[in-house]
Amino acid sequence: MAIGNVTPDSFYPASRLSDEQAISTWAKDALAQGATILDIGGCSTRPGSVPASEEEEWQRLEPALRILRSQLPDAQLSIDTFRPEIARRALETFGPMIINDISGGCEAMYQVVRAHKVPYIWTLRGQLDLPEQHPEMKDIDLILDPGFGFIGSTEADYVCMRQMEQLKRFNRPILVGVSRKSMVWRPLGQTPDNCLCGTQVLQLYALQHGATILRTHDVRATRDTIELYNRLV
Repeated sequence: MAIGNVTPDSFYPASRLSDEQAISTWAKDALAQGATILDIGGCSTRPGSVPASEEEEWQRLEPALRILRSQLPDAQLSIDTFRPEIARRALETFGPMIINDISGGCEAMYQVVRAHKVPYIWTLRGQLDLPEQHPEMKDIDLILDPGFGFIGSTEADYVCMRQMEQLKRFNRPILVGVSRKSMVWRPLGQTPDNCLCGTQVLQLYALQHGATILRTHDVRATRDTIELYNRLV
């Protein structure tokens, strides 16, 4: 899953897409390098950020989705939003796509994905037993995300990663998003700009422990990691 952001303030500047040409180039390059899902967001959720308003988020997302649908009609799209109304408008305007909700969701969001019968990335925020506590969610096409970066601390992220294999018992796809996050660069005394190697180490561990989707800023490097991992299993 390739990460693209039509925002001016996402934590990793290289993921920011400022115009139509940038969106088009990012998407085509990501697919050529091996991405199978294009994930686009219009509201930064980095720690300390001030969320864009709902209308501002839609004004950013709508043109980006229009470009992607017109230029790459067969591409699997995902939108990174925690707002049910944004999800509804996107699905009604542009058709089926994955809803990637880092918030953990709410009943209004669950109703949207149920009504449209689309995959929903359920961010567990470290609560790996949450699917057991909510059996009513079984009627949704769930992708489980442990929620790295939204758990509370770097150490909590690592505790969760050591335990993430528990999610395999739910027989759902498992998405891991650690790309260039603070759990990678902070222990190494680095920055988001220079922690590609550390990202690949954690992504390899995630693959070994149940991940089936890797959400990444660096498609080619992640594709190489997957390719070599597949030669070992």
